[in-house]
Amino acid sequence: MTHKFDFLVIGSGIAGMSFALKVAEKGRVAVICKTGLEEANTFYAQGGIASVTNTLVDNFEKHIEDTMIAGDWISDRAAVEKVVREAPGQIKELIDWGVSFDKDENGKFDLHKEGGHSEFRILHHQDNTGAEIQDSLIRALKNHPKIKVFENHFAIEIITQHHLGVNVTRHTGNIECYGAYVLDQNTNHIHTFLSKTTLIATGGVGNVYRTTTNPPVATGDGIAMVYRAKGDVKDMEFIQFHPTALYNPGERPSFLITEAMRGYGAVLKTKDGKEFMQKYDDRRSLAPRDIVARAIDNEMKTRGDECVYLDVTHKDPEETKNHFPNIYQKCLSLGIDITKDYIPVAPAAHYLCGGIKVDLDARTSIKNLYAVGECSCTGLHGANRLASNSLIEAVVYADAAAKHAVKVLPDIKIQENIPDWNDEGTSLPEEMVLITQSVREVEQLMSAYVGIVRSNLRLKRALDRLEILYRETEDLFQRSVVTREICELRNIINVGYLIIKQAMARKESRGLHYTIDYPKKNKI
Repeated sequence: MTHKFDFLVIGSGIAGMSFALKVAEKGRVAVICKTGLEEANTFYAQGGIASVTNTLVDNFEKHIEDTMIAGDWISDRAAVEKVVREAPGQIKELIDWGVSFDKDENGKFDLHKEGGHSEFRILHHQDNTGAEIQDSLIRALKNHPKIKVFENHFAIEIITQHHLGVNVTRHTGNIECYGAYVLDQNTNHIHTFLSKTTLIATGGVGNVYRTTTNPPVATGDGIAMVYRAKGDVKDMEFIQFHPTALYNPGERPSFLITEAMRGYGAVLKTKDGKEFMQKYDDRRSLAPRDIVARAIDNEMKTRGDECVYLDVTHKDPEETKNHFPNIYQKCLSLGIDITKDYIPVAPAAHYLCGGIKVDLDARTSIKNLYAVGECSCTGLHGANRLASNSLIEAVVYADAAAKHAVKVLPDIKIQENIPDWNDEGTSLPEEMVLITQSVREVEQLMSAYVGIVRSNLRLKRALDRLEILYRETEDLFQRSVVTREICELRNIINVGYLIIKQAMARKESRGLHYTIDYPKKNKI
């Protein structure tokens, strides 16, 4: 079956939904959603969204400087300036869509401070800011007559000249996107979605690793699709591990203990109650995430411990409960009273700073294809993301993509002669076992060899093993009826390969990429 839309949005987090709402006045919009609308990384973002709002003490220059420092000076300054300067306007739009941010008794925003920020500038809704934004946007989306949501639909490939029989390589100029092939998981039929403009907003890649704070849907689908379509992908070596995920073996995704808790006064300690961050950085527990994650990784490995601890017992119990109600309840359900007990934490794969390379209008290297949110590489984050910059990046670039897409819409025609997906094949019962096992192998080797600390030898070993899995999986894919499971496996293998290859290419340690073979930074 073929569907035709003006705008095709693949992904339903803050990036995809805010784009859909902004372009819907100008044409028909399809939103492709892998599971339900709620299942996106946005939903799990606890800390908040960064923007200069208190101009009495804060200003754009400070926020720009903090972002450049966190990004280890390889952030794209134009992208940084764009996001920081446009942030207050986008915050206003979120509020207009119904998002509620906490305020103090004087009616001013109750601003938090997080690691790497020089001022209090984090807007939040208790400790579930992402969920508040997600819920508000879902309500706005469902009420819009020109937006059609396709839940339980999985994008398999974006459609380019390749599907018209043209030999497309990485050197082919002017690759164009005509839409996507999409699997309806309710019927197992593959539909052709044709569009004038396509937006990839598929989120992160956390499930390439064994321990992650990302939901199960974060398998790097958009990045893998663009890579296979010969689009540009950049900075994949910069994977941010959140230093403080709740240590609760077997839970997936890992529950996030927000950075705001350290901003509030929580202190990192070892099992015997000793502080350790002073050995690594003068900012102690408020150092940027990459420093904190490496410090925790080192303490765990040298001591042979499974986790370290966050101590917030010295703070006022009622204030702690009010500030972090979700964290309090979650820990209590595991028998941990955070007002009296230490919180066990360990690093978990959290955020990808690289992704599909885009310009200031969120355009990819493929014509009529945009990418926004965690799957994109705008250049904002450089070698490491400053806390709470991701949600604001998503709305600023969704706005830029929407403005550009609406402007060029009259000049684009839908490509009509696209063939249906050829889904002849066989599916054998034991193939599911193979897929499940291969997924585990990818997670295992990425966690063991391509984690917080890397080396040439570890990366080479990971690449060798991944290439075997790649060949096995491609062979299986050619012979099988398409399922979401085998597509996700292909995607995490593609993404793992990109992380390893781009990590190998960087002969230095910078930001989130730390290798024992090149411990020093190169001069910029």
